[in-house]
Amino acid sequence: MKARELRLVPLAVAAWGAALLCVLLPQAAWACAAVCGALTATLLVVLAARQRERTEVVRGGLVVVLFVAAGATAMTVGYAVPSRTDITAHDGRVVELFATISSSASIGQDGRLWFDAQTTRAGPPGSATPATAPVRVGVEPGDGFDLGADIRVVGEAMATDAGERAALVVFVSEAEIVSPATGVFGIAAQVRHDFIERSVRLPEPGAGLLPGLAVGDTRAVPTELNDDMRTSGLSHLTAVSGANCAIVVGAVFWLTALCRGGRTLRVLASLTALAAFVVLVTPEPSVVRAAVMAGFAMLTVLLGRPSAGIGVLSICAVAILLVDPWLAATPGFALSAAASGALIVLARPLAAGLGRWMPEPMALAIAVPLAAQLVCGPIIALFAEQQSLVGIAANLLAAPAAPLATVIGLLACLAAPIPLVADLLAASAWLPAAWIASTATTTARLPGAQVHVVPGLGSAALVGLLSAALGLVLIRPAQAPVLLRRLRSVAAAVVVVAVSLAGAHLVLTGPLATATTPEGWAIAACDVGQGDALLVRSEDEIALIDTGAEPAPVEGCLRSLGVDRIDLLVLTHFDLDHVGGVEAVRGRVGTVLHGPIGEPADQRMLDDLAAAGAMLVDAAAGMRGELGAASWRVLWPRRDSLAFPAGNDASVVMEISGGEVPRAIFLGDLAATPQRMLLASGQLRGTYPVVKVAHHGSADQDPGLYEALRPVVGLFSAGADNDYGHPRQETIDILTAVGAHVLRTDEQGRILLGLHEGELEVWTERSAGEEVAASGSSVGDPR
Repeated sequence: MKARELRLVPLAVAAWGAALLCVLLPQAAWACAAVCGALTATLLVVLAARQRERTEVVRGGLVVVLFVAAGATAMTVGYAVPSRTDITAHDGRVVELFATISSSASIGQDGRLWFDAQTTRAGPPGSATPATAPVRVGVEPGDGFDLGADIRVVGEAMATDAGERAALVVFVSEAEIVSPATGVFGIAAQVRHDFIERSVRLPEPGAGLLPGLAVGDTRAVPTELNDDMRTSGLSHLTAVSGANCAIVVGAVFWLTALCRGGRTLRVLASLTALAAFVVLVTPEPSVVRAAVMAGFAMLTVLLGRPSAGIGVLSICAVAILLVDPWLAATPGFALSAAASGALIVLARPLAAGLGRWMPEPMALAIAVPLAAQLVCGPIIALFAEQQSLVGIAANLLAAPAAPLATVIGLLACLAAPIPLVADLLAASAWLPAAWIASTATTTARLPGAQVHVVPGLGSAALVGLLSAALGLVLIRPAQAPVLLRRLRSVAAAVVVVAVSLAGAHLVLTGPLATATTPEGWAIAACDVGQGDALLVRSEDEIALIDTGAEPAPVEGCLRSLGVDRIDLLVLTHFDLDHVGGVEAVRGRVGTVLHGPIGEPADQRMLDDLAAAGAMLVDAAAGMRGELGAASWRVLWPRRDSLAFPAGNDASVVMEISGGEVPRAIFLGDLAATPQRMLLASGQLRGTYPVVKVAHHGSADQDPGLYEALRPVVGLFSAGADNDYGHPRQETIDILTAVGAHVLRTDEQGRILLGLHEGELEVWTERSAGEEVAASGSSVGDPR
């Protein structure tokens, strides 16, 4: 790639940097704009006062444009800050909003329907005053919440962190559609609804995914499939993205050319179709980015400059950030721009390198997803806890079906006035959608389909190093300088080491998953990050207490322990970090013992488990049962208690003992007050060698309870470097003060406990802290 083709990249970098600085530090926006203005004026004076060669003038002009773009972006933030600041004054209060919906709606993990909106009025109920700011709204699922609709909502407001696109998040208790979407937005909404109704009548897999592929509506995508799409690296196909825009533009451009339309007509037809498509699928950030990119690309075709790819991408980034600087802080925008740049810059060189070992068409097919994976991997590692290892293979299998599902699905939308034709086209679009869904499900179930990482700069640097090494190994230019050849040798060594470690991990987590697991374990604290997932085993019967926040970590823990069936699933309460991974065991559970239900989404989760064959039991103090040769007893909450509503303080607390299970108590997320009431209730009997410390070791604990329990081991289930500071040092001190050995999943990974000749044994995945965690160590009398 020639240097002149990259000269607009600094422009995009400057706009992006200025936007990122100003949205994260809004108070610096006007100062940044002033500095950029001063530098622009100074440079213009210098350029006007001195005689320079043409090349120097061009370079100086580019620098001027760079400062102008950065300053303009900062000014956009500066003008928006006052209205955003005004609306955040409602933080923590009940607020009434009048707003216009500005995005598509999707079902969140809490079961609510979430969408973006632009407010027109806001304030206490009955006293709303004019206010203009972007907000994020969560309502109970229903119809009519379409792009362009005017709504009135009342709910609890929560201010967002700096950098978030929405200034306020509103958890709605009362919602009203003041006026439905009208005009083109109303037509688009009706077309979407008609297509979704046709799609959901089709069988799974594929029925729920098809609306996302064709019209950008993801509400029908099953949670399990959504997780599989993420694991397999196909999440960009779950909803409309840049690829769909490219498909629409390419299809219309080709059809116009087939009809012998000229270049101008092709471009105009493509842009018109693109605009209609964006309205139909709603202007999500990825769609907006792709639409702007396609628009500029069509302009370069019209002007006879179709090869200016990186320049076009840079201009697109600047244009989008000028309109909405808060996109600079969103992972989706970064991934979208990075993937586009990777396809422009890396796809061809990678295809040329791969072409040494395979036919050219196959090399190009592999190079496209590989280029995107290499560039996007480090960005994903900044915020995601997993990296897909099957993404390239899954994309090779699924990507060819995406254009078919999109184009045929859109034709079904256009054919809506003729129901028979529309039904036939929707059924035809279902076939490629089912193929994509099946590919995601199959590849996500492969051993080692993803690797878990701690999100942050360290993981991003590691993934970036591996990506750069793989790129250097695969891209082999005809003539390379000595330094590049030496770097390639180092890169080859890095790739060999990484592949060897990955192979060992694959074997140990796949065929040999249980080979390294001690046979005598009775209690297991799975390392699922910031969440709880604990197993108890007696005579091959298994109880699982909570499932963590994501399905994949708990699934990996179950696989490593050789657990296929859960006889008793205990959902202590319905916070995400305790029930988010429930899809990993759906269809594999005998009985579900659950805490109080607080939201409709909680009941829906239980209904799904029941539909998959589980028996539901509402837990209350005094219940008891058997697990193999062990017995269990519920100690908390009290039935129909009005003192503690559903949530942390009504967590299910239970004890399990006997049948080679060390006597243990699991305290859920109880705070200090219910802990004191539990202690005073008379439910506790004797001491408990094993205690699962409440609420991941938060500071809200009752020392008297732990003094009465007299644990030998205190289990802390927490995520590494979590935002809450769990476990808190004062809680660790409480446990050590009563003589307990502290065991932490954030430091020691998976923790296993068992009994051997009356003594407690502990095995940990990693050595950390106290040496009692070493394999087979005795930590005292189990009492």
